[in-house]
Amino acid sequence: MLSSKASVLSQPALVLSALLLGVGSLCLGHYPLTLSDIFHQLIHFSHPDGMVSQIVWSVRLPRVLIALLAGGALGLCGATLQGVFHNPLVDPHIIGVTSGSAFGGALAILLGLHPVLMMGSTFLFGLIALILVYAIAALQGRENALILILSGIILSGFFAALVSLIQYQADTEETLPNIVFWLLGSFATANWQKVLMLVIPVAIAAAVLFQLRWRINLLSLNDKDAKALGVRVVPLRRTVLVCCAFLVAAQVAVSGSIAWVGLVIPHLARLLVGVDHRRLLPASFWLGGCFMIAVDDIARTLTQAEIPLGIITALLGAPLFTLLLIRSSRKVRR
Repeated sequence: MLSSKASVLSQPALVLSALLLGVGSLCLGHYPLTLSDIFHQLIHFSHPDGMVSQIVWSVRLPRVLIALLAGGALGLCGATLQGVFHNPLVDPHIIGVTSGSAFGGALAILLGLHPVLMMGSTFLFGLIALILVYAIAALQGRENALILILSGIILSGFFAALVSLIQYQADTEETLPNIVFWLLGSFATANWQKVLMLVIPVAIAAAVLFQLRWRINLLSLNDKDAKALGVRVVPLRRTVLVCCAFLVAAQVAVSGSIAWVGLVIPHLARLLVGVDHRRLLPASFWLGGCFMIAVDDIARTLTQAEIPLGIITALLGAPLFTLLLIRSSRKVRR
């Protein structure tokens, strides 16, 4: 009973944590601001042409919102996929969409496309990767969790090779560094246009997944048990994977490829709220958003030159995941 109450209480606590982290992040940067400056700008929005207003509204606030949405999308996607595929080691990269989106973005940088066309290319190739995953599964004549995972691994390797080919062909003076920096993930180019391009697919996909979260609990069972309970497994799994593809493709299109978040955050969320997806999915979203805001704060304040997000998430995620594995193995021994 106490654990159930703690799970309920943890949801508003995570939302409040995200809000406080976001406000605190607005103060951080090479031009530090006080909390009074931030609250004055957020409440009154005075002097829109002033330097403080430009820093808050044009630079830092879009960046914080994109970090929240990107981290939330990866956390939500990871928790969903781990439940659907009955595997705690699954993350958003496993369905091939991340690699497909990375190829689309790298190709757009190589061709020198406009940023809007670049985001469109990233999103398009992410969805193409998901279609190819289903095509490979159809050629196998089966569509179960194992076949979809193997198809995703195949596509991930294929698109990763294409990305390497693009890097090999790119100009080493300018284009190649741009591709490498983008692939490692960054919110440096955040603006309100990118916020809009991220918030729409995230809002739609997250709303659908939240509506289906009790059915995702049934998908966590094996297919036979889920069918016995009246679940149409294949259509439901397709719907969930399409939503996850939208989340990942939108995130990669706006901020590049960011690893470890979708793998580690769901495990942390389970420690807080348990395995019930009705509570796990919202908790993973807000915890992922908090984590990504904190990572972005480190990336832009630790050194004079901004550190790519993928480096920090790997440096933090790998030890954290190791501790979680050690903790879970000790619980099993007991």
